[in-house]
Amino acid sequence: MRMRRIRNSKILREMTEETNLSVSDFIYPLFVVEGSGIKEEIPSMPDVYHFSVDMLEKEIRELEDLKIRAVILFGIPDHKDEKGSCAYDENGIIQRAIRKIKAISTDILVITDVCMCEYTNHGHCGILDKSGKVDNDTTIDYLAKIALSHAKAGADIVAPSDMMDFRVKKIRQVLDSNGYKDLPIMAYSAKYASNYYGPFREAADSAPAFGDRKSYQMDYHNSDEAMREIKLDLEEDADFIIIKPALAYLDIISRAKETFNTNIVAYNVSGEYSMIKNAIKCGLLNEDVIYESLISIKRAGAKLIISYHAKEIAKKLRGE
Repeated sequence: MRMRRIRNSKILREMTEETNLSVSDFIYPLFVVEGSGIKEEIPSMPDVYHFSVDMLEKEIRELEDLKIRAVILFGIPDHKDEKGSCAYDENGIIQRAIRKIKAISTDILVITDVCMCEYTNHGHCGILDKSGKVDNDTTIDYLAKIALSHAKAGADIVAPSDMMDFRVKKIRQVLDSNGYKDLPIMAYSAKYASNYYGPFREAADSAPAFGDRKSYQMDYHNSDEAMREIKLDLEEDADFIIIKPALAYLDIISRAKETFNTNIVAYNVSGEYSMIKNAIKCGLLNEDVIYESLISIKRAGAKLIISYHAKEIAKKLRGE
């Protein structure tokens, strides 16, 4: 049946839209650095900043005003070593940031990235063996240790992004045995070895010093593999699954939505963000493309979206 050409057709179109965006759909990433008095724009990511812990309050208040309910934290420490020791230090950058945000507001959900790439001096997501390869089984013990330190600091959700096998199970066991049975795990279950991560790696100082991450991140030629990875994480008791990146992987989001009865989170990554922002800056696209792109992620089946666009889309949704 065709849509009739009636008066107030704009209103009718809005009333019959199948997919909508809400501010509550978004999780906003924050990059936290050592030092004080720091709010510095990240060169490759327009309008995204590094914050020192003491500068978080104004940002959190703005997020509250915009009704954005959740953040995901990424820490950039000054000290890096082979074991990523600052990642699980009770006074580490993320642990202090969690406590600071919780002191500012009890209405912001704090999600923490659980990985080692920002904290190791080699930039890989785990502990290396003697041959220089990531040791999966050793690494998951460290990841559980990091997750526990985040839980003790007050995190609401932990999000392991390393893509090691069996890390969800290990983290769940350690959290449960330490009294955190109700703390959810948001697992990066289908994280592809993507070329869209470049700006993030600059922002988080997390590029590998040698080699690449293709041995533990997913091959972007594969779709069935993603379904297997998601299934395994759910069997290990993940509460949410993350698909990363988003825009070039809408088919994966859609297939996961059709296959699994779970909460799907899409990560609209740094490369996707920066391409759009720079295209707008150059006059190649107008700002409405941001909304269109985010709608496509939601339409594909994502329940939640991690996006650097969250603040600007929140302003658009409230008519600014």
